[in-house]
Amino acid sequence: MTQVLTFVGIDVSKARLDVHVHPGGTAFSVPNDAAGYRKLLHVMKQHADSDALRIGLEASGGYEKAVARCLTQAGLTVHVLDPAQVRSFARAMRRRAKTDAIDAAMIARCMEAALAQLHPHVPEVEREDLAQLASYRRKLVAERSALKGYLDTLTLALVRGMVQRRLASLALRIATLDKAIADAIKNDEALARQANLMRSAPGVGPVLAATLIAELPELGTLDRRKIASLVGVAPHPRQSGAMDRGGRCSGGRRQVRDVLYMATLSAIKAKAPVLTPFYERIRQAGKPFKPAIVAAMRKMITILNAMMRDQKPFTTA
Repeated sequence: MTQVLTFVGIDVSKARLDVHVHPGGTAFSVPNDAAGYRKLLHVMKQHADSDALRIGLEASGGYEKAVARCLTQAGLTVHVLDPAQVRSFARAMRRRAKTDAIDAAMIARCMEAALAQLHPHVPEVEREDLAQLASYRRKLVAERSALKGYLDTLTLALVRGMVQRRLASLALRIATLDKAIADAIKNDEALARQANLMRSAPGVGPVLAATLIAELPELGTLDRRKIASLVGVAPHPRQSGAMDRGGRCSGGRRQVRDVLYMATLSAIKAKAPVLTPFYERIRQAGKPFKPAIVAAMRKMITILNAMMRDQKPFTTA
């Protein structure tokens, strides 16, 4: 007998959770705190058994983590959806209006439509902590880069001194985060094993390894096309009738892609085996820099995906 599922969409904000139950259309809101989670669990148990519930939350800058963890620990199946996926679904349904209640309904219906492609959320405290460290490091590095460029334009000694002191402070904070990231990986056996395996590949340093562990937990669990698409380095066809504009990369996880770009570029400059000859062949075939470097990034993430899947270090064979 086919199980009848109930889909619960939750739109997450800092202070509130807007909930929509589909089918049925029940809608309500609760505070985004422990008391709100208890009320949410009580109401949901009235709608369906735990094994018939599928709960979807839209990734919301981290505000979704606590409720996702609570619902998962209660034995419920939780999916964290990409906001872009939900908005695309809403546009396809011709829902142009956007409110928290409408978003909750769209999350529930999007989850129903895409359930076969979704993976249940599995809270991993160590990985989430590492992601926070890596995220804050990226913000500080971006600020440092911006200030260095700004410093070149300054002539007033007072302002130059203030910027230089801020740069020194940023350098110290980034070094502190680097140590914290290294310690977080070293002190967790599973994370340390993953990092060591990745770093056997040329061009993979501590920053890329930490970013992939924190931001791409799917690495090694998907095929090469899906993992490349998840990062945003897979060209998607754009063909209609006799018109074919070629493939185009879009979407993906920018935080992973930015770090992967720098690592791939460094590996090519260092004449890394496999990757550099691959990149040079593309360039010699007349391709511009951008599609060539994206292809090299795709090659690199594909290699790392295979290494993690097979649990084998890098080899040129």
